[in-house]
Amino acid sequence: MNGCDMIANLTTLPENRIPEGVRLKRAISCDKSRILAFIRLHFGRQWADETEYALNREPQGCFIATENGKILGFACYDATAKGFFGPTGVAASQRGRGIGRALLIRTLEGMREAGYGYAVIGSVDDAEGFYKKTLNASYIPGGEPEHSVYTRLVKM
Repeated sequence: MNGCDMIANLTTLPENRIPEGVRLKRAISCDKSRILAFIRLHFGRQWADETEYALNREPQGCFIATENGKILGFACYDATAKGFFGPTGVAASQRGRGIGRALLIRTLEGMREAGYGYAVIGSVDDAEGFYKKTLNASYIPGGEPEHSVYTRLVKM
């Protein structure tokens, strides 16, 4: 079901396992330009735009993974719409280390701390199996792309 929205229950999150040497932290405004530069480089302008919105809120709705002062990945919530997880990404050279999973769980914990009971994972494509396995997430009836919040995007 490419591009459909999924939902995850925030009361049943798995234990977070942070890879050795990796630090997860809620982003702060002082890091904004470096975070956005990382996202533009690895994932493009649209995800950087969404993340900028998450960074401009208090508390910031963005978490980052770092190692030795270098950004490895990021994850956001309430960037696209309230209650939505994402965008999220890990540098290609760092994938397979469990960083994406750790960012996912920490960000969803942040949503739970903010009072959310569920998170919508928007427009899921190739990561369907990851979200099902990690969170027991399921597709939302009626969450097809033609009914998604993403239909409000300006088409160029």
